[in-house]
Amino acid sequence: MYNILVVDDEEMIRRMIIKYATYEGHSVTEAGDGMTAVELCRNGRFDVVIMDIMMPELDGFSACREIRKFSDVPIIMLSARGEEYDKINGFEVGVDDYVVKPFSPKELMLRIAAVMKRVQTGKPTDEQSKNEVVDLGGLRADLTARIVYIDGERIEMSPKEYDLFFYMLKNKNIALSRDKLLSEVWGYDYYGDDRTLDTHIKLLRKSLGPYASYIVTLRGMGYRFDTEHVQ
Repeated sequence: MYNILVVDDEEMIRRMIIKYATYEGHSVTEAGDGMTAVELCRNGRFDVVIMDIMMPELDGFSACREIRKFSDVPIIMLSARGEEYDKINGFEVGVDDYVVKPFSPKELMLRIAAVMKRVQTGKPTDEQSKNEVVDLGGLRADLTARIVYIDGERIEMSPKEYDLFFYMLKNKNIALSRDKLLSEVWGYDYYGDDRTLDTHIKLLRKSLGPYASYIVTLRGMGYRFDTEHVQ
């Protein structure tokens, strides 16, 4: 079971999440503002953080940005707004998943399980001691160390961008359906909005810069990381 930090200025929301999380056997710590959340993460250890956006003292985006300076703890963002801008902003500061209010507590528990499954399966094993590197000329990725270089310069991506990019690299030149990408990268099949995938593809293309064309859109199907027809 997991040690969860719930951050929301609405006590009713915190109570609801705590009720379902403790029922499933998780331990929960709560905070009513972003400043408190940052200090709790700095002084304690949590398996996952559930964070609201609109809060006093320090909003969720700013709190996430501060937490990312010293921790890679998975963060699931809660918001009453579902605009793409909010999602992009959240993913760019290092959010792992995004849930729009009102939400089903059951769905949130599934999201937590999916995020934690991805984190745990993503940890390298003893057999992976040798770094796995993909070199495409000006685009080079060390999958084991989670490092990407564009024309010799190291770039930074959000945690989910790395996950999506490395999965596509491992399956390069293969058509990947939207459902397949959601299932393998996010860890769930039908609990999320598939616009989340489109948003991350946009972010990934932006990060790849001159090599964005490697990501090919397959209309009505999904995407392919195509290294065979790109010069």
